Amino acid sequence: MWFATPSVSTSLSTANVPNLNPRNKTITESPATGKLVETQGVSLSQAFLQRSVYLLNVHIHTKVAGVIYNFGPFSRKASRIAVVQRFQELFAQTKYKEAAELAAESPQGLLRTPDTVAKFQSVPVQSGQTPPLLQYFGTLLTRGKLNAFESLELSRLVVNQNKKNLLENWLAEDKLECSEELGDLVKTVDNDLALKIYIKARATPKVVAAFAERREFDKILIYSKQVGYTPDYLFLLQTILRSDPQGAVNFALMMSQMEGGCPVDYNTITDLFLQRNLIREATAFLLDVLKPNLPEHGFLQSKVLEINLVTFPNVADAILANGMFSHYDRPRIAQLCEKAGLYVRALQHYTELPDIKRVIVNTHAIEPQALVEFFGTLSREWALECMKDLLLVNLRANLQIIVQTAKEYSEQLGVEACIKLFEQFKSYEGLYFFLGSYLSSSEDPDIHFKYIEAAAKTGQIKEVERVTRESNFYDAEKTKNFLMETKLPDARPLINVCDRFGFVPDLTHYLYTNNMLRYIEGYVQKVNPGNAPLVVGQLLDDECPEDFIKGLILSVRSLLPVEPLVEECEKRNRLRLLTQFLEHLVSEGSQDVHVHNALGKIIIDSNNNPEHFLTTNPYYDSRVVGKYCEKRDPTLAVVAYRRGQCDDELINVTNKNSLFKLQARYVVERMDADLWEKVLSPDNEYRRQLIDQVVSTALPESKSPEQVSAAVKAFMTADLPHELIELLEKIVLQNSAFSGNFNLQNLLILTAIKADPSRVMDYINRLDNFDGPAVGDVAVEAQLYEEAFAIFKKFNLNVQAVNVLLDNIQSIERAVEFAFRVEEDAVWSQVAKAQLKEGLVSDAIESFIRADDATQFLDVIRAAENANVYHDLVRYLLMVRQKTKEPKVDSELIYAYAKIDRLGDIEEFILMPNVANLQNVGDRLYDEALYEAAKIIFAFISNWAKLACTLVKLRQFQGAVDAARKANSSKTWKEVCFACVDAEEFRLAQICGLNIIIQVEVDDLEEVSDYYQNRGCFNELISLMESGLGLERAHMGIFTELGVLYARYRPEKLMEHIKLFSTRLNIPKLIRACDEQQHWKELTYLYIQYDEFDNAATTIMNHSPEAWDHMQFKDVAVKVANVELYYKAVHFYLQEHPDLINDLLNVLALRVDHTRVVDIMRKAGHLHLVKPYMVAVQSTNVAAVNEALNGIYVEEEDYDRLRESIDMHDNFDQIGLAQKVEKHELLEMRRIAAYIYKKAGRWKQSIALSKKDNLYKDAMETCSQSGDRELAEELLVYFIEQKKKECFASCLFVCYDLIRPDVVLELAWMNNMIDFAFPYLLQFIREYTGKVDDLVKDRIEALKETKAKEEEEKDVVKQQNMYAQLLPLALPAPPMPGMGGAGMGGGFAAPPPMGGMGMPPMPPFGMPPMGSY
Repeated sequence: MWFATPSVSTSLSTANVPNLNPRNKTITESPATGKLVETQGVSLSQAFLQRSVYLLNVHIHTKVAGVIYNFGPFSRKASRIAVVQRFQELFAQTKYKEAAELAAESPQGLLRTPDTVAKFQSVPVQSGQTPPLLQYFGTLLTRGKLNAFESLELSRLVVNQNKKNLLENWLAEDKLECSEELGDLVKTVDNDLALKIYIKARATPKVVAAFAERREFDKILIYSKQVGYTPDYLFLLQTILRSDPQGAVNFALMMSQMEGGCPVDYNTITDLFLQRNLIREATAFLLDVLKPNLPEHGFLQSKVLEINLVTFPNVADAILANGMFSHYDRPRIAQLCEKAGLYVRALQHYTELPDIKRVIVNTHAIEPQALVEFFGTLSREWALECMKDLLLVNLRANLQIIVQTAKEYSEQLGVEACIKLFEQFKSYEGLYFFLGSYLSSSEDPDIHFKYIEAAAKTGQIKEVERVTRESNFYDAEKTKNFLMETKLPDARPLINVCDRFGFVPDLTHYLYTNNMLRYIEGYVQKVNPGNAPLVVGQLLDDECPEDFIKGLILSVRSLLPVEPLVEECEKRNRLRLLTQFLEHLVSEGSQDVHVHNALGKIIIDSNNNPEHFLTTNPYYDSRVVGKYCEKRDPTLAVVAYRRGQCDDELINVTNKNSLFKLQARYVVERMDADLWEKVLSPDNEYRRQLIDQVVSTALPESKSPEQVSAAVKAFMTADLPHELIELLEKIVLQNSAFSGNFNLQNLLILTAIKADPSRVMDYINRLDNFDGPAVGDVAVEAQLYEEAFAIFKKFNLNVQAVNVLLDNIQSIERAVEFAFRVEEDAVWSQVAKAQLKEGLVSDAIESFIRADDATQFLDVIRAAENANVYHDLVRYLLMVRQKTKEPKVDSELIYAYAKIDRLGDIEEFILMPNVANLQNVGDRLYDEALYEAAKIIFAFISNWAKLACTLVKLRQFQGAVDAARKANSSKTWKEVCFACVDAEEFRLAQICGLNIIIQVEVDDLEEVSDYYQNRGCFNELISLMESGLGLERAHMGIFTELGVLYARYRPEKLMEHIKLFSTRLNIPKLIRACDEQQHWKELTYLYIQYDEFDNAATTIMNHSPEAWDHMQFKDVAVKVANVELYYKAVHFYLQEHPDLINDLLNVLALRVDHTRVVDIMRKAGHLHLVKPYMVAVQSTNVAAVNEALNGIYVEEEDYDRLRESIDMHDNFDQIGLAQKVEKHELLEMRRIAAYIYKKAGRWKQSIALSKKDNLYKDAMETCSQSGDRELAEELLVYFIEQKKKECFASCLFVCYDLIRPDVVLELAWMNNMIDFAFPYLLQFIREYTGKVDDLVKDRIEALKETKAKEEEEKDVVKQQNMYAQLLPLALPAPPMPGMGGAGMGGGFAAPPPMGGMGMPPMPPFGMPPMGSY
């Protein structure tokens, strides 16, 4: 590297000049060559001194010229001329280096022109010396940045020598001014570097072109947006399209996503792709940009579909299937789809019926399922039209599709319309398949019929048979006629219809006339034998041979219903045809009434001894056969009716034929009240004739008393009393055959009771053979009580007799008298019951005892208890115990003994065997306060709980305690305990209480405690609880309850109890108690033990006189969960314990918000109080803490601590603090204000404040740190104005890097301070001479490297020429270095990979940051 930017050397001192060479070398002039060379050494040689003086003069001359140019009294033109003349003089003297330095330092770049560069270029280069042009550029580089022309010329030199790394370094150091021409030059060697130059030069078109070449299209858009440039996107797209179609697609998509919309019309972009036949790329672009499916994109949607339908129909089909477009030209697309063979898509897009009909016939190229789905989108009328066309075009091929469509959309199309469509084309096959799917859900008779018809037409005989057998909805008549007309070879469908719907005669006629006798036999024998009579009847009508009919009947036999068969034959007067069949059935033992009816009719007609059949055959129906005989022989009819007791029929036939004798005999024999009522009715015109025959013939002939009795009853019912009584008296009282008849005597008395009660007593006394109990009951019902009593007494029915006296006559005295006379237990029992009912309990008990009746003991016990006659009850119960062993009896006996105070009998009784329910008895005695008796019972059954309660009632407390101990029941212990408390037997109460409180049940413990407390027994209760603590089974409830008691009644023991037994307490319960009783210290302790630190802290603060303890509160405060309590604690300590607040805050330092704490203390006016706390937490660098401490330090004038705080903690209002202390009376405080301004970057204010306080060192240091040249120069002017020469000299070195030498020299010269500026000038000269030496050395090394490379290149060329001579003439020579293949053509080859692009950062005035640039 032959140029390098020197570093700044250290400052010089006028007292001691150090070695200015940073490499510790001495530069001398060689005697032989006259050039400067480096030698080791530590002192300056004479040559160096001379050259330094010379350079100083040149520098001073240049600077003075600049000063004169800017400030002097001479005109600018004169000064410009002077500089140019000086440059020409130096150039003429071949002092090119000095001329270069003069040109570099020329005011306002006067000499930095293309002419100057041309001058240096025109100087011939001496061998072994650095070219003047390079010396010129080197000088410019050391001074700063080259302008555009200089940068271009220097870069051209570097590019020619292939020194690309130098360009990179200069660009990185911002030594070159970037321009478009520079970028074009560099592009020949490095595209990446050229791109960086274009970006810096803001050569936007070139930047865009470079990005395009690199295929970084996204960066084109980003860059254009950032710099506000609008490139020719169309040209870019065309350019990219030539080499990278896919990249063009990506670029176009990026353009479409730009803000503000795509800069190039989508259609134009599409046309660019299509012009190059890039169909796929155009499609990909359009599919992406048309995703929003906007109406304004309709043309493009049509376009993308058109181009694909023409070229790639499958792609178009996929696009349409995706459904992403909806605004394209549907008719046009439909036509294209049709041409492309996408018939389904064409159908979906056509909207006119002729178009659809034209396309839809191409079923060979359409998926059936898709076609069916398409039909679902059509209206009903259009769908039917299309279906019709399909059937017209090719019925056989399209039938399945039409059927499937009809099935799928039957509801929309209408079943009727579909049926008509199939019928129109006489497509019974289609009709069959369509209706087959719809049949199961339809109840339309017409549909079922049409399905049957279609199945029959298509030869689906099995389906016809199935439907006719299973369906319930077809029209039977219509179906029957159709099947008969069709004349199917299989008659089973017709048989199903006729059998199910009652067309058997028609079926029979059809089968017979068509000679299908086999189906007749099969129907009768297998299908429905029950319809054989109808078949036989129709065959008879059709004059079928009898042999066939007989054979048919005999083949069915017992399965054949006889009644309808007989009816059919009888209607046709062909009953004899059945003789053989009927006799066969009878011989088989048939008891069918219809069989025998038919056989009887045949016998009657044949007059073959019919009376014998009518009287002996038990199976025929009398009513049917009698009806059959009425017209043939009425007497036979009477025989048949008599046998079947057909009353109405017999009466009618006898009345009709005047057969009253037969009628009277039948009525008497029948003994039917209803029949008698009917014939004796006043409405019967033949009643007189019948009565005469009954009296004169029927009754005298009768030997049956029952018949006579029935006749008598019938007369009574018919209200013929006088005739009846006279008849009965004649029969019964006059020594007739029936005078001793039991029934007749009953009838006579009963008739007398009803018709003439005055005769009843006489009949009772005269007759002996009648039913006494029954007649007596009738007499009672008729209120003839004395007659009834006489009847019962006559027949020794004493119980019934006494009941009449008690219930009807209601005379207990006559009943008692009657009972004494008969002396029967049952009688006494009835008397006793009546007495008991009337409330005569003692008399009733006496009667029960006489009756020896123990059955009514429950009623007796109830009545005796109500009447309080326990002495009589004891006698009764003792009698009852001898009869039965009932727990109720024994229990009531014990109770009765207790009621009459016979305790000894109770003890004796319970020792004997008994079945008494002693537990219930004891409870009952206890409930009724019969405690002595209850004690005996409970002691006997060992019911210690009840015994204890009983003893309590008897105030036998010691015994009660013993019993309770045996019972060992909590309830018992409580009852005994409470009773002892009420009786003030506290010793015994404590025994009971201990047994209660050791139970785990908390309710029992609380109940005992409440009982004691309610009665004011506080000490005894506490003593009880304290005693319970020592028990092995002592539980938490005891400890807790004792704590509650202490809280209420012995607060001095509470804290000790809590501390001793804190782990065995129910703390929440005790907390409530302490809160109620206001024991705040104890409450706080409990909260801490229960980990409720928030409540503990709140309690301490609310009740601090009792509850506060500093150490305890600190422990609690760090554990609270509610953050607000921290600040409440701060307020609390501030009010009550301010001396300890820092201790508290130190504990809470990690938990509190320091800002809030400071605000609290500031509002309270005690910020100084927490200074130690703030010092401790200042390390957190919280603004509020910092500002508070800084304020305190200001008030305390502690500037050391204030400066330390400012240095270590910068989070505070720096300007505010500075403004606060800049007017402080202490100098150090004001110095701190200047220091703060310096830290805040307010250099002018800091310097002004330092100058005001004469703190010049601080001012200089501030100025040096600001890096502001203007401030440094102003400070120099200030020192000059203030005559501070030493400060002026010091400032030159402190601000060495900021101050310009010309300004220093000018100020020193104008104010006569050259001596004070001279050390600075020496330092400056030493530094720049060192830089020049470095440049010289680098130049020498670069020349050496250049020569070496030239030699190497010459050697390479020689070798290549030798190689070329050896090659055949037809072969091309190998490429020259730097000119090979892809590298030719101005860098159009693919750029190398960029990685992170390697571009330099933009200058401050450049575009905003972009990506990785």
